Amino acid sequence: MPTPTDLGLPETPAFRHEVDAETELELYRSMERLRRFEKRAYDLFLQSLVKGTSHLSLGQEAIAAAFGASMRPGDWTFATYRGHAHTLARGVAMAPIMAELLGRGTGLMAGKGGSMHLTSVEHGVMGSYAIIGAHLTIANGAAWSAKLRGTDQVAVCFFGDGTTNIGAFHEALNLAATWKLPVVFVCENNQWMEYTPIGSVTAVPRPAADRASAYGLEPIVVDGNDATEMYGAAQDALRHARSGRGPVLMEALTYRHGGHSRADPAKYRPAEEVEPWLLRDPLVTYRAHLVRKGVDEGVLKAIDEEVLREVDDATESAKNAPQPDLTLIERDVWADGSSAWRN
Repeated sequence: MPTPTDLGLPETPAFRHEVDAETELELYRSMERLRRFEKRAYDLFLQSLVKGTSHLSLGQEAIAAAFGASMRPGDWTFATYRGHAHTLARGVAMAPIMAELLGRGTGLMAGKGGSMHLTSVEHGVMGSYAIIGAHLTIANGAAWSAKLRGTDQVAVCFFGDGTTNIGAFHEALNLAATWKLPVVFVCENNQWMEYTPIGSVTAVPRPAADRASAYGLEPIVVDGNDATEMYGAAQDALRHARSGRGPVLMEALTYRHGGHSRADPAKYRPAEEVEPWLLRDPLVTYRAHLVRKGVDEGVLKAIDEEVLREVDDATESAKNAPQPDLTLIERDVWADGSSAWRN
């Protein structure tokens, strides 16, 4: 098993808080749900049932699960097109998400958004964004509204390492720091942009954390494959932002198991890089952690079986759902709900 140092991770975890037994099982169940859902989505993609492409976060589940377990119902999530996990982690049911991937009328957005645009305002999931970096400034707007209204809501904005070289990243950080906005920026650094290693086009080793000081923020680097450490980091970040002390920028180091999208076999990544990261699979290592702590294997098996039933039910529900009604084309175009042009 490679050590954290072998992979460039922090030698000493800074956020290893005590996690109660109930929360530990919640984290495990969440990661298992995210993993099984996306594996099934991949299978359905190969059967040509998923409309368009999809971007999976297999291997990155600890980040979404930790924040999902830490955020309050009124908080907001802003995700990238790799947003299945973040949507599920906020409590959205599997069935409408699966139906959305299949382009069915019972989908989360009635089949109009697909894999890359999952949204559930009811659960605080304020969209998955396909334009790199665009949602950081939108997250600022949500955070500013919370500050203006005097609520304790926090906007949590997830993005990939490639976003750190986009202008909106720097603009959003500068404004958030200047106005002390309650927003947590989480860079999911999976080492690769699309087909390019982030280190080959970035002047600093840590694309997010090494730039934090330019905006008066603390550089925070977290092992994104360690659910316990991620949970502690999420708790600290949310507490900081909620207290009125301004934004947090966090760089969570992780690794995607597959390619950039389902059309990408990821053959460009060297085996000597891939294999050590696969050995630090966040779900496998966390399960081993729970067993070492004395959690009965039967309890974990029961969770696995429950999740599999949920995935199977969601799959069958989506497959049997009707196609969207064509009249939906003219709905939800303008704020008043119609497609009529307004002067």
